[in-house]
Amino acid sequence: MERAVFLDRDGVIAEEIGYLRDASELRLIPDSSRAVHLLNKTGMKVILITNQSGVARGYFAEGVISQIHQAMEKQLSAAKAFIDAIYYCPHHPEGVIEEYAIQCDCRKPGSGMLTQAAQDHGIDLKHSYLVGDKLSDVECAQRTGVSGILVLTGYGKDERKKITDGSSVKPIYIAKDLYEAAQWIIEDYGSGNRGDTDR
Repeated sequence: MERAVFLDRDGVIAEEIGYLRDASELRLIPDSSRAVHLLNKTGMKVILITNQSGVARGYFAEGVISQIHQAMEKQLSAAKAFIDAIYYCPHHPEGVIEEYAIQCDCRKPGSGMLTQAAQDHGIDLKHSYLVGDKLSDVECAQRTGVSGILVLTGYGKDERKKITDGSSVKPIYIAKDLYEAAQWIIEDYGSGNRGDTDR
């Protein structure tokens, strides 16, 4: 089966600006393109999973997400980096757009995007990784047996303060940014652990 590295978007690959509403506002975090390129070279799938509740909240139309992702992929390609697949959740139970105002399983920390990606691409979740800037990303990883990594970009520094000895949600590793996370993943993968959450 395939292994994968799942990446959150805002605060991990792209600068966190609140609600990204226009492709012209997209700014990649320094070295995130290099990080994705490193991960591409491992042969593992690199898959984007992102909550986009701005659709449900009425901040932007769903089509805007595709425009932003096209811009992101263009910027990544300049560094010979690419994303294998993209999954997003436009829902939120408190949304104002009726068709999107639902409680779903795809919104992280729900596991729907991970399980759908695993089904679509034949991915072994137990031997895969997820990189996010929120503990909800890490919780999503834990629910599916994926190794969850927290980065200190985006909301990461504030999220790290919430981790205590008694916390039920804990990352397997905390990285300065996606580039450091990618280096750790590559070392871990090469050591034979390959994201094994049972170690």
